[in-house]
Amino acid sequence: MPLPLPPRLGVWLVGARGSVATTTVAGAAAIAAGLTGTTGCVTAEPEFANAALPAFDDLVFGGHDVSAVPLPKRAEQLADSSVLPGWLLEQVRPALSAADREIRPGATVDHGSRTQQEVAERLVADLRSFRSRTDVAAVVVVNVASTEAPALLHPATASLEAMRAALATESTVLPLSSLYAYAALSAGCAYVDFTPSLGARLPALDEMARLNGLPYAGSDGKTGETLVKSVLAPMFRMRALKVRSWSGTNLLGGGDGATLADPAAAAGKIESKGHAVREILGHSVEGHTHIDHVPDLGEWKTAWDHISFEGFLGTRMTLQFTWQGCDSALAAPLVLDLARLMGLALRRGEAGPQSQLGFFFKDPVTATEHGLAAQYERLRDWATDGPVLPVREIEC
Repeated sequence: MPLPLPPRLGVWLVGARGSVATTTVAGAAAIAAGLTGTTGCVTAEPEFANAALPAFDDLVFGGHDVSAVPLPKRAEQLADSSVLPGWLLEQVRPALSAADREIRPGATVDHGSRTQQEVAERLVADLRSFRSRTDVAAVVVVNVASTEAPALLHPATASLEAMRAALATESTVLPLSSLYAYAALSAGCAYVDFTPSLGARLPALDEMARLNGLPYAGSDGKTGETLVKSVLAPMFRMRALKVRSWSGTNLLGGGDGATLADPAAAAGKIESKGHAVREILGHSVEGHTHIDHVPDLGEWKTAWDHISFEGFLGTRMTLQFTWQGCDSALAAPLVLDLARLMGLALRRGEAGPQSQLGFFFKDPVTATEHGLAAQYERLRDWATDGPVLPVREIEC
C-alpha cells in the first residue's frame, strides 16, 4: 500500500537574503511551476522516487537575516551576475516576495545588553509563529549564512544543564551558528549547518537534540573542489597508488570570498576541506589549501589542485584539475535536497546526528566515510527504506 503524501514542510533559512538562499527559493519556485528541470537535485533522481519526500511545491520558505535587501532585489542582482536567468525573474517574483515577507531580523553578537537566552527566545518565537501562520507540519532550519571564525568553546557547552544556566545570565556563551541551532531545537525544528561553522556540534546541543527527539546534520556543503576530492581520493586508494602531496588554490568572489578573506574565518573552511583526503587515504599528505578573495569573480569560484603520486617501481606522476563553478547554483539544489531529507527524518522520528547525509558535506557529523560513491549508497538505502511516522508537535 503506498504511503500518503507528506504534508507541507517549512524551510527556515539562516542568511535568508544571501545568494544561496535566494537561489534556493527561486529554484524551488521554478521547479514547482514547471519552468525548469531538477538538474543538481539528488532527491529528484529515479533512485529516490519511492522515498516519502515532500514535493518541491510543498516547501514553504522563511528565515532570518541581518540584511534588509528584499529577495526580489537580490534575485535581480544574481541575474545581473548570470546566476539566475533573467527571463525567470518575473515568473518567480511572487514566490520571492512571499518568502521575503516571512524573513525576520537576524541575531547579532551582543556583548552584555541581553542574555543569549533572551535572544534565543526571540528566535524561537519567530520559528513558532512561522509554523503556526503558514500551517506547515514541521520546520527544518538550514544555516546558509557566512562562515564564522572558529570559536573557543565555553566550558558550559559540555552539558545541556550547564549551558542553559549560562545562557540565562551571559551574552557570549554560543557563537551565532550554535545559538541558531539552540533556537531551532528549542522550537522543535530540525537543524542543518551548510557552513563549516560550529552549529549543533557541541555536546550540550547534541544532548538536547537527542532528548527532544530531533535530527541535525552538517557541516559545510560539498559543492566543488572537495566534491572532486571525494571521488579522486578513493581512486588512488583502490588502485594502490601512493599520494605524496595534494595542494589546492581556491579563488572566490562574492560575499563568501569577502568573508573568507579574514584568516580567522578561512581557518575553519580550510580545516573542513582537508578532512576528505586524510580520512580516505588513511594518512596525511604534504600540501595545503589556500583561499584567495578575488572580487572580480563575483558569484563564481575557481579551484586548482595539483596532486603528486607514486606508481609501480616508484615512478613519480602528477594529476591536476581545475574546477570553475557558481557556488550558489551548486549549493541551492543541495539545500532543497537536505530540507526534503530532513523532513523525512522528522517523519521517521530520527534524533541526533544524521550521518547518512554525509554525502552532502565536507565534514559530516559522526561519519568516517568520505568517499562519494559509498556515501551515496548509504544515503539512497536510508531514504528508500524505513518506517514513516506522523509528524508530531514538539514544544520544549
